[in-house]
Amino acid sequence: MKKIFILWVAMCSTLFATSQSKIWSAEKANAWYKQQGWLVGCNFLPSSAINQLEMWESQSFDTATINRELGWAEGIGFNTLRVFLHNLVWENDAEGFKKRINTFLGIASRHHIKPLFVFFDDCWNPEPKYGKQPEPKPGVHNSGWMRSPNMSIHNDPGKWAVLEKYVKDILATFKNDDRILLWDLYNEPGNSDYNASSMPLLKDIFQWAWDIRPSQPLTAGVWYGNKDFNEFQLNNSDVITFHNYNNADDLEKQIKELQKYGRPVICTEYMARTHGSTFEKNLPVLKQYNVGAINWGFVSGKSNTIFPWGSKEGSPEPTTWFHDIFRKDGTPFDEKEVVLIRKLTGKIN
Repeated sequence: MKKIFILWVAMCSTLFATSQSKIWSAEKANAWYKQQGWLVGCNFLPSSAINQLEMWESQSFDTATINRELGWAEGIGFNTLRVFLHNLVWENDAEGFKKRINTFLGIASRHHIKPLFVFFDDCWNPEPKYGKQPEPKPGVHNSGWMRSPNMSIHNDPGKWAVLEKYVKDILATFKNDDRILLWDLYNEPGNSDYNASSMPLLKDIFQWAWDIRPSQPLTAGVWYGNKDFNEFQLNNSDVITFHNYNNADDLEKQIKELQKYGRPVICTEYMARTHGSTFEKNLPVLKQYNVGAINWGFVSGKSNTIFPWGSKEGSPEPTTWFHDIFRKDGTPFDEKEVVLIRKLTGKIN
């Protein structure tokens, strides 16, 4: 009986240690964050790509454009980028995909930029296809952006084995790569009217990531008022990430609430000029609270994100861009914004 009791205690201790070790302690997360300096950057898609697949597929992987545009990012003091991956690229060309990720990391490193990668995304078009991607619909915001995984896969847990292999292969390959800032496991779970149906996949991808437990932190950003999603994401992320497209007062209020968790806080989406989320008002708040600042959009291109959400086909270029900073020739939409960004990042005094 004594031996059985000792064995039971040992098993319980092991299980407890495993459950505690899967998530970083607040102390470890804050020590990591202190080493990064103030994180500032953008959600990056090269202007020559309409979506994640066109960015990463072999026939359209555009290193020249990536290198040029990351040079502009470095020039204004950006030190990170949020970049979306896609499971279909891995499913059709796993080794080639990983080589292209490595190439991208090499380019980013030469520009002193550490990207964070996003695995899944519940936003926009539901059934992506591998191969040549659609042409943009003129004037339509993000007309070609694709969900990951396909809605038909998302809605059928019996088909998730390939998703697990994808996530674990990418994480295992790059788990000790110090060129990567962190892993953003799932963008806006529950969007596109998925609602609670995305919770099982959200929980699974965290478990898959914990099985590998990369050296970089794991996160999934809170983005709307669903209590169940927010509690799970906040309680299981190594560092806290969030989205806020509202004015500076609302941003400051959310930052104060999130900092109560005692972990680093990074805003992985903000800046929609016509919604009152601007560099002029919001970026100084993010710096004041030492919150990472990653705006949506960089160079105006095939994504059409200079147009607002819900824009109609054929819309003329808006007087005030919704997202993005530069035109394709490298000239800024608003020179004053670029000067401000460079001042706040220390590129100019």
